[in-house]
Amino acid sequence: MTEWDRKLLVYNLQWFAKDGPGGEKTEEPTSKRLDDARKDGKVAKSKELTAAFDLIVLFLVLKIFMSSVYDGFLGVFSFVYVRIPDFLENNSQYVSGRSIASFLFPVILDMGKIVLPFFLLGFAVCVLISILQVGWKVTAKPMEPKLDKFNPINGFKRIFSKDSLFELLKSIVKIGVIAYVAYTSVKANAEDLFVLYDIPLMQAVILVGEVILDAGLKIGIVYLVVGIADFIYQKHKFHEEMKMTKQEIKDEMKNTEGSPETKGRQRQAMREASRRRMMQDVPKADVIITNPTHLSVALKYDANESRAPIVLAKGEDHLAMKIREVAKENNIEIVENKPLARMLYANVDIGQEIPPELYQAVAEVLAMVYNLKNN
Repeated sequence: MTEWDRKLLVYNLQWFAKDGPGGEKTEEPTSKRLDDARKDGKVAKSKELTAAFDLIVLFLVLKIFMSSVYDGFLGVFSFVYVRIPDFLENNSQYVSGRSIASFLFPVILDMGKIVLPFFLLGFAVCVLISILQVGWKVTAKPMEPKLDKFNPINGFKRIFSKDSLFELLKSIVKIGVIAYVAYTSVKANAEDLFVLYDIPLMQAVILVGEVILDAGLKIGIVYLVVGIADFIYQKHKFHEEMKMTKQEIKDEMKNTEGSPETKGRQRQAMREASRRRMMQDVPKADVIITNPTHLSVALKYDANESRAPIVLAKGEDHLAMKIREVAKENNIEIVENKPLARMLYANVDIGQEIPPELYQAVAEVLAMVYNLKNN
């Protein structure tokens, strides 16, 4: 095999590869990936299922209202048939566009009144089945022009892809099944159809209409089975296409939540901001309880604001020293109490009230501080 043949083989294999960037697609799709696909108009939807319901509803309504439709078309035919001689006689020498329009306008209007309800019903069924399949989400992205659609290589891939072969096979099966159902339906009524020339026109039209409607309903039911199978396949296909590689999962998490370095910087910035706010509250404290070199806890008690003393700030090592420095600058009493400092630092968060089991110990410290201030 030549070097050129090897390259060509590699490229052809890549055309049909299912792997994405980062390896094989083995991971379940994330909610973000599914949401993005939905915004782009990519959903698991079967056109065959929608068409099947359209057919069934159309033929059912025709079967129910066949007499009304027949009367409507008969009225249009009578209108045209009766007025043709008058039209030709009055316009024997010159037929103008206005005369033709005046003759055809009521005909078109009456035909529209007969046909329009069926079009509206078909449209409503189409919208309803589509909503039942994929829900309500309107997007215009699928209609946007894309340059890759004009790429001959991408076109070649679409023509000879597994999906195209499946669609071709599905179309052949549909045509075969529809032809078979139509043939059996007509064959079952062959004896009646052979006597059409012996019966009145109205009976012949009704007989042909019944044969067509029965065949249409049978085709619609068979088509519904095909549509359900296609819908199951489309759901499976969509799920497989939405699967992700491990690398895609990592990239999505990085893009959504940020890289670990960025998140670390954000957490650091949040800690620094929280520390600054905490240090701004230290001057409001009534007392600083220390241990004596490692821990510092700032307490404040205001009976009008809280039921118990509140921890305004706390820190260890360097931060503990900073709290004491601010306390000295603002003439706040610093009391050394190792057990109490450890209990407060370990069990009470900033901004929280102290627990009841520490009421007695803290009350003694505050009493001492108040006595020192009063003296």
